[in-house]
Amino acid sequence: MIQLPSHPTILGSIAGDVIGSIYEMKEIDSFDFDFYDERCRFTDDTILTVAVADCILNQKDYAKTIWEYGRKYPGRGFGGTFRKWLESEERQPYGSFGNGSAMRVSAVGFAYDDLDQVLAVAKQSAEVTHNHPEGIKGAQATAAAVFLARTGKSKAEIRQYIANTFAYDLNFTIESLRPHYGFDVSCQGSVPQAIVAFLDGSDYENTIRLAISLNGDSDTIACIAGGIAAAYYKVVPQEILEFVVGKLDEELLEVVLAFEGRYA
Repeated sequence: MIQLPSHPTILGSIAGDVIGSIYEMKEIDSFDFDFYDERCRFTDDTILTVAVADCILNQKDYAKTIWEYGRKYPGRGFGGTFRKWLESEERQPYGSFGNGSAMRVSAVGFAYDDLDQVLAVAKQSAEVTHNHPEGIKGAQATAAAVFLARTGKSKAEIRQYIANTFAYDLNFTIESLRPHYGFDVSCQGSVPQAIVAFLDGSDYENTIRLAISLNGDSDTIACIAGGIAAAYYKVVPQEILEFVVGKLDEELLEVVLAFEGRYA
């Protein structure tokens, strides 16, 4: 029997990815969609979230570790340019502002107890691939939101800090955005939306439903929002945790449980 954490950390992000995995670019007709579809699986969001967690746990190099994890799990939804990066032995950043930097960063917000350090390490984790200013900003905003949420800041305080620090416009609701939102894998086109899904949400499950209901890059938006929600609400329903843990392979699960054991 796996001992599940009472106050999950990165499992909040991973659950968003797994649940959202089958809804990417799908039209969600009902807000009451199935959380437990057997087709759900972990994608690149989970793989790289675990890679960053492994770096933090074991003081590993970000570029090398992310590269190794990506090569170990091909065919899990990696973007085209990232796949080319995985094929290269050089491991040089390629100026991306895609949301890959933000989807993998939640562990940073859970692991460190100083906001300046969170921002610095988020930058380190991002810039090994996503060294465009927007790619770095997306990772920093996500990690900062996780940190602020887990350290007791209110939603109003989180909204104000993110808007003021990163110049993200958060003055909208998911309900108002949904009719005209399109599929967008950039940080600037998905990180604010994920943060607002958290801000609009009433609990963890509701946050994930809001994130997926945008009918965009569902797994990534739900992954980002899910990490912040887990930090803020301090709880993810046990049924969701059990379902998601059952989708992970032994190697990923070992790192996840080690991280949860240290930081939950």
